[in-house]
Amino acid sequence: MSENTQVQVQKTYEREFEDGALIFEEGDPGDVLYVIQAGEVELSRWRLGGRRTVARLGPGDFFGEMSVVIGEGRNARAQAIGRARLLELDGETLEAMCIERPEVAIRIIRRLTSRLIESERRLAALGVDDLLRPVVGALVREAEPDSEHGIRIVTTLRKLAADAGLSLFETHRALHQLLDQKRVRLVEDVLVAKDVDSLTACLETPS
Repeated sequence: MSENTQVQVQKTYEREFEDGALIFEEGDPGDVLYVIQAGEVELSRWRLGGRRTVARLGPGDFFGEMSVVIGEGRNARAQAIGRARLLELDGETLEAMCIERPEVAIRIIRRLTSRLIESERRLAALGVDDLLRPVVGALVREAEPDSEHGIRIVTTLRKLAADAGLSLFETHRALHQLLDQKRVRLVEDVLVAKDVDSLTACLETPS
């Protein structure tokens, strides 16, 4: 990117946030990413028992790229720690930067790969019950009687993740575990089960 274009982008998309200001909330739609020019930003997620910090970023770091790259909602809350100055980039601007400056694209690819590896390691370290228990609890709360199947749960993966206090990846893993165990079945985009007892039986600890 030329020097003139770079200055123009910074002038157009630079944002300032006061200490404690909310940049975006977990679950919000998003079509921009942020590069930290000055200050710090804390990323946190809601988990069972409260909100937990997952990262604290400083100058040169970027965040919010998942929403731009794959079009999903924000998977964390972003909040300024102290006064922060950020560069806000939409998808079109990001694409232009990646074309003109391939090192930007390489850096983003490395960051996404690193996050994927980190997620896989974290999931591998979790026990099955750590994921199943909150997901089953969320399913039970949404269960409705169904004359044909027993109970039915009308939900989405995103809502289920929010209700369980887990990430989309964690919820997806737990749900597949329940499907593999035939605790639930998917019928025309609706989850069904025989009854609540059969659904919660997977949480019982053998004596």
